[in-house]
Amino acid sequence: MTSPQNPPYGTPDTPLLTVRGEAELEVDPEIARIAVTLTARGRDRRTTLDDLTRRNATALDLLKSYGDSVENLSTGALTLTPELEPHRRGERVRTYRGTVRLTAELTDFAALGELATRLADLELTRVDGPWWDLRPTSPAHRTARRHAVHDAVQRAREYAEALDTTVAALLELTDTATGGPRPRSAFDRHTVRFSRAAADAEPQDPEPLDLEPQRIQVHAEVTARFTMNPPAL
Repeated sequence: MTSPQNPPYGTPDTPLLTVRGEAELEVDPEIARIAVTLTARGRDRRTTLDDLTRRNATALDLLKSYGDSVENLSTGALTLTPELEPHRRGERVRTYRGTVRLTAELTDFAALGELATRLADLELTRVDGPWWDLRPTSPAHRTARRHAVHDAVQRAREYAEALDTTVAALLELTDTATGGPRPRSAFDRHTVRFSRAAADAEPQDPEPLDLEPQRIQVHAEVTARFTMNPPAL
């Protein structure tokens, strides 16, 4: 509740000063996220489903073999779609197409390139990513917020100093930042996409990709309302 000595509006005796404080930090990412899409196609529904189940199990076994390097692993949408014969009457199925999507979050970036390459080497498997990010509990968020508050206080003092007076009291502090961490530039939001079609002969193990982490920008913004001691104008 606002006291009579500090009303929520400016008066000659208690001038109101509203400022914005901002902070922008550039930090290393904490997690890398990749998406794995497995596909199976065939004329028989059961055979297609069995192929998809086998490929899903192979991909999961590979991901789990990296132990604690994979912090989170989840299965997304599973689809099995009949594709009808074009330009034909009736419901004659031409083929079945099944897909399943996996999402993995890694904290060991040294293993990321090897794992992504091995996943992409699986038959009818597509890999998208990586997307670099911070944990919601990352201390970088707290640091950015503190810097934004300090920036608001510093700005208020500078405006008051320009009037040969000082800041008296804080009336309100509002967190006005929107959005989360973002990659360093627009180019960094692009993803690497690679896949391998089914093949009769098994190739040799591919050379692992060298995936360099992209630094993350963390933004914080606050709006602060102060009262000032009345200046002598």
